[in-house]
Amino acid sequence: MVYIFLAEGFEEIEALTVVDLGRRAGLDIQTVSVKGDKEVKGARGIPVIADIKIGKVDWDNAQMLVLPGGMPGTKNLEACEELMTHVDEMSQNNRNIAAICAAPTIFGHRGILEGKKACCYPGLEGQLAGATVCADKVCVDGNVITSRGMGTAIDFSLAIITKLISADKAAEIAKSVVYKQ
Repeated sequence: MVYIFLAEGFEEIEALTVVDLGRRAGLDIQTVSVKGDKEVKGARGIPVIADIKIGKVDWDNAQMLVLPGGMPGTKNLEACEELMTHVDEMSQNNRNIAAICAAPTIFGHRGILEGKKACCYPGLEGQLAGATVCADKVCVDGNVITSRGMGTAIDFSLAIITKLISADKAAEIAKSVVYKQ
C-alpha cells in the first residue's frame, strides 16, 4: 500500500496527481488524514475527503509513504508525531519514502538526507541538511524520492511508479495521459 498523507494546507495538485497516476498504474493507494477528520482542506481551500485517518494506516505493509508539500501543509505534516515516527522508521529500514515541494525539508530536518541527492522547492535548499542538492525535477537516491513542486508533480508521480512497478509502466502511464508526447 502507498500512503499519501494530507494535512491542512497541503498542495492539492502534488497529492492528487500521485493518487491519479498511481491508481492508473495499478498501485494500491490510500490518502490519509493526519487530523481527526477525514475532510482536509488544501492550500487553495479545496476540501478533499481522505480514504482513511492516520490511526488506520497499516505501517508494516506500507510500500511507500508520500508527503505532498504546500504551506502550511508541510509544517502540519511535520507536527504529526505519529507520522514522523514512521517516516524515521521507514528511512532507518531502507523502506521507500517520497516528498515534493517544501516537504523534502522534513527529511532534511530529520537527518534522512545525509549523503543523498535531493531537491525541493526553490529557496528551501538550505533545509536539506546533509544532502547533495540538485536542481533536477525529481531526485531518486536509494529509498528516497524528492521533487521540486507542483510543476513537477507528474514527473514525481512517474518516478514513484518507476520505483514501485517499472519504467515501462511509467512510460505507459505518461503516454496514456499525453505527457511529453
